[in-house]
Amino acid sequence: MEKFYITTPIYYVNDKPHIGHAYTSIIADVFARWHRLNNEKVFFLTGTDEHGGKIEKAAAEKHKTPKELVDETSQKYKDTWAKLNVSYDKFIRTTDKDHEEAVKEFIKKVFEKGDIYKGEYEGFYCLPDERYITETELVDGKCPDCGRDVQKIKEEAYFFRLRKYKNDIIKLIEGGLIIPEKNAKEMLNRLKGELKDLDITRKSVSWGIKFPFDESHSVYVWFDALLNYLSALNWPDGKEFKEFWPADVHLVGKEIVWFHSVIWPAMLLSAGLPLPKNVLAHGWWTVDGKKMSKSLGNVIDPVEIADKYSADAFRYFLLREKPTWEDGDFSESALKERINGELMANLSNLVARVLTLAEKFNGKIEGKVELDGFIDKKEIIENFDKKDVYSALNLTFESIRKINKYVNDKEPWKLEGKELSNVLYNSLEAIRIASIFLKPFMPSTAEKIEKKLGVTPQLLSDAVFKEFSTKVERGENLFNKIN
Repeated sequence: MEKFYITTPIYYVNDKPHIGHAYTSIIADVFARWHRLNNEKVFFLTGTDEHGGKIEKAAAEKHKTPKELVDETSQKYKDTWAKLNVSYDKFIRTTDKDHEEAVKEFIKKVFEKGDIYKGEYEGFYCLPDERYITETELVDGKCPDCGRDVQKIKEEAYFFRLRKYKNDIIKLIEGGLIIPEKNAKEMLNRLKGELKDLDITRKSVSWGIKFPFDESHSVYVWFDALLNYLSALNWPDGKEFKEFWPADVHLVGKEIVWFHSVIWPAMLLSAGLPLPKNVLAHGWWTVDGKKMSKSLGNVIDPVEIADKYSADAFRYFLLREKPTWEDGDFSESALKERINGELMANLSNLVARVLTLAEKFNGKIEGKVELDGFIDKKEIIENFDKKDVYSALNLTFESIRKINKYVNDKEPWKLEGKELSNVLYNSLEAIRIASIFLKPFMPSTAEKIEKKLGVTPQLLSDAVFKEFSTKVERGENLFNKIN
């Protein structure tokens, strides 16, 4: 049996989940469900990143201990993923004891390799991003990533010999590690300049894993966080590690590609471990044309949207509204248009019309296949292989339009007997096959269709025309029009 290991970044718990976090987790869920449909053994990992100065600061502002804050916020992520039907296999927290032990074990391994040394950092520090910044990186005296003020600091630190692995990393990226290519080019451009060794401890941060060789230091939050991909598999000796490593896909937002395609592979090379196959970088969301921010009050709560419109409608909109690699804009009016124009008018109406006729039909529903090839299975599979979930979903909905056209052209409401039976057979089987391809994107909707058709949960191998021998039940509409 083939294996598939996919990860989301672990989300930083200084605040509750928003649409960007939801988008990452939903894409990862689509891949996990797709590979399960292929009858593969899947390990889908997500979780929360719970150490660092930012957590200390956020907890103090809320008059809580860091532990109280991380416990509370971590639970919000779990609740959100349950609401959005995100089918992870493990939820890791960096405050888990076994994760802390794995981090210390990994540091010892890298230290023994001679890749960690003591030094001093002098320069600028951005607390919101928890990163050191050189003077040349500053933009108008501020952090190049978040645009906020930086502090000038000088402190003792332990360093990882990152520059030692520069050539290996360049070869790895040139070999196709990063999808899409534009992000790979960006990383290669950054690597043309000087690559400095990475400071991997903080003396000024107490909320973190203690550095095993000097407990007056805490491990830098990124060096700690990236290791969750190993610790979740019970590295070094766990059967999960032996079965699932290396990762097939590290799914990330484009802002953290550097950590996953430069720092992370260097860490693994130092420890003598196999490297991940792909780092997949998706685009960002704006809201009603503006960047999301608390001050504008336009941060979208995924739970509120799912409660209002359904988890599947929200999932569908995010996956269908923009190509995976590009930036896109979220608006409730655009979401309503997608529900009314595609989910209700195309999918829900089709299923309701065909099942209404099938319920009334007396006798066995049978016929000859007239809709073979209505869905381009080969191209959908190719799109998943290219990690393009947007195109795979578009093709699936193209197939639903073809079933609609077939029904409209045949006008089964005017037919009876064998002619009606034949149209119902083709329509019902095509709907059943289309529902298999809908499963990764809209799992609840696909499950409802299976129940209406009276079929048991299906795999990709079931996506062929068969004899139709079940009792159908129209039931409620899959979606209703939103005024």
